[in-house]
Amino acid sequence: MVGDILIIDCVATNRIVLKVKLLAAQYRVRPCATLHEAQVEIDASLPDMILLDTGTNVADALAFCARLKSNAHTSLIPVIATGGFVTPRDRVAALEAGADDVLTKPFDDHILQARIRSLLRSRDARAELRMREGTRTALGFAEGCSTFTSPARVVIASAGANTASDFDVTDTKLTNTDMAHIPIETLLAGQSRHTGADLYVVDFRDDLTDDKVLFRLLSELRSRSSTRHAGILALLPHDARHAAAMALDLGANDIVSAVVDPAEIGHRCAVLIQAKLEADALRRTVETGLEAAITDPLTGLFNRRYAIPHLSRLSEESRKNERQFAIMALDLDHFKAINDTFGHSAGDDILRQVAQRLQGNLRAVDLLARIGGEEFLVAIPNSDAIHARTAAERLCNLIGNTPFFVGDERTEVTVTVSVGVSLSGGKDAVDVMEDLEDLVNAADVALYAAKNGGRNKVSLSAA
Repeated sequence: MVGDILIIDCVATNRIVLKVKLLAAQYRVRPCATLHEAQVEIDASLPDMILLDTGTNVADALAFCARLKSNAHTSLIPVIATGGFVTPRDRVAALEAGADDVLTKPFDDHILQARIRSLLRSRDARAELRMREGTRTALGFAEGCSTFTSPARVVIASAGANTASDFDVTDTKLTNTDMAHIPIETLLAGQSRHTGADLYVVDFRDDLTDDKVLFRLLSELRSRSSTRHAGILALLPHDARHAAAMALDLGANDIVSAVVDPAEIGHRCAVLIQAKLEADALRRTVETGLEAAITDPLTGLFNRRYAIPHLSRLSEESRKNERQFAIMALDLDHFKAINDTFGHSAGDDILRQVAQRLQGNLRAVDLLARIGGEEFLVAIPNSDAIHARTAAERLCNLIGNTPFFVGDERTEVTVTVSVGVSLSGGKDAVDVMEDLEDLVNAADVALYAAKNGGRNKVSLSAA
């Protein structure tokens, strides 16, 4: 997973060791010795994540974290606070200051890597929500997503009997919440009265003799339609390092694998409930009356009416963050001949299948729209020329290397696509809309070059 990680630690050895490990995991790394140096780096270019050591001056580090989270420009950057955290209350203080997670030194490398992956996925979802809300406003749909008014449902599934005291305290810190306590076996059985919760807390602190039970439970929750969108907090024994890392990769949104204050559990529950509500809001943006105005009825993708304002927002964000983004114009080759040979019904079926393939191979934060008969548009944030070409070639091969099957007789049809790619200039553009029009035109010119060069290939704009 590509990402730009800022390390803040006054100890040179710590910075070097972390940098080596993160570089090996294919992250870009910027080490900083002081908070001032880190602020200069953030002002120059926003990182995707921050690892903040709190060991030297806890008060200054937590104040720095709080400032980041209170600034709209930096509030979405995930922060992992690291340090000694002598008491469980020290961990709570870091979380209350805005840290997305806390890791007590020395921490396990596998847990760190899994936590980074999990937080970056969450960051992408929140960034997409913010982007789509901005696009709704640009389209003239100023009304935001409705706020959650009924109580959030929390199900606590325990493998032991010693959770009551923790959650008696936690319950007092969560407002507008209904809690239910059940055994792990009941949750595994998928009984209907416990489905549809906003948050599942799975407590294995007293009994994790078999990791497979935890892994099966997480897989079940993520595969069931009634629970796949819920938040999941896993409470694990302090020595369950392998299980903790695997839990994050299997779908747990958060884990606690240390002796903690009940207030920490309450704080993490509140954060996960809020994240669930934001994710629900994201899904509702394409389930309301707005859907008909911005959705292509044949493929279910966004249409041109949505794509242009979204690109405008993306261009503005790109200039603020001084990051490039890529625009791709994709056009199916010889599509008229396909319609003439197999019929328009088969052509429509192929368009739907092409849309499904493309959608299944792009991230939630990427834009995919159908903007013409057989023409699609893709926008990829935070992309350079190498990444954009690689992504375009992957999509090109995705369509051309596997045949399509249409009609009741499942007739095999080979389809190829040509792709034109253009890249933004970051902060250099004077006017957003003028720059955007040039970018779209450049992608179209590159597309014609791919067509003229033999089709079924990628062409990168020279601009």
